[in-house]
Amino acid sequence: MSDPSDEIRDQPVPEPPPSASRVFGAAVGAAERYVAMLAGDGVVRGLIGPREVPRLWDRHVLNSAALAEAVPEGARVVDVGSGAGLPGIPLGLARPDLSLTLVEPMARRVEFLQDVVTALGAPWRIVRGRAEERSVVRAVGPVDVVTARAVAPLPRLVGWCRGLLTPGTQLIALVGARAAAEVPGLVPELEAAGMRDVRTRAVGVELGAAATTVVVMTRAAR
Repeated sequence: MSDPSDEIRDQPVPEPPPSASRVFGAAVGAAERYVAMLAGDGVVRGLIGPREVPRLWDRHVLNSAALAEAVPEGARVVDVGSGAGLPGIPLGLARPDLSLTLVEPMARRVEFLQDVVTALGAPWRIVRGRAEERSVVRAVGPVDVVTARAVAPLPRLVGWCRGLLTPGTQLIALVGARAAAEVPGLVPELEAAGMRDVRTRAVGVELGAAATTVVVMTRAAR
C-alpha cells in the first residue's frame, strides 16, 4: 500500500510567476525552494492544505512579500505566530536588509521553520513560544516592526504583542477585505490599548492577484 504522504510530495510544484523575479531579485531561487518545501513537507506536516498548493505563489508567498513596501529599511522585524513562515520568510527573502525573528509556539511548525532556515542558509532566528510570554520578549529583544498574518483579531493581537510593542514600534498585520473594512470601528479600542496612527494600506498593487491590504499602527509613548 502506498504512503499518502508520497502522493502529496509528488504533487507538481507550481512554477513561479514572472513577478517573482521582480519581488525577490537574487533570492528568487531561494523563494522557489521555499515554495517546494511548502508544497511537500508543509502539506505533509499539516501546515498548508493540499488545495492551497496550486496558489502558493499568489495567495501565500507573493501576498506575504507584498508587505515589504510597508517596512522601514534595516528594521528589526519579529513575525509572530509565524506558522509555516508566512509572512516572515517571504518578507525576509524580499528584504535582506531586515533583521528577522520568527516566533511560533507549536513544535511541528518550529521544526519546519528550522528546516527552511537550514535549507536556505538564511540568518533568521527562530524563537519557540507565544508573543505574550516574557521569555519570548526577552529572547526577541528590541523590535522595530511586528508582523502577523491571520493570527487573531486586531485588538487581541495587540494584547498578545504588548511586551514586544515598545513606544515607536510598528505593528503591520496582513488582513483580508472583511477585516480591513472593520478597522475604522476598531480605532477607539486600539487607541485605548496604546496604539496610534491606525490605518489600512494597500500593498503589492502591481502584483495582481497577490495584492493585499495591511493594517499599520504604532505603539504610542507611555
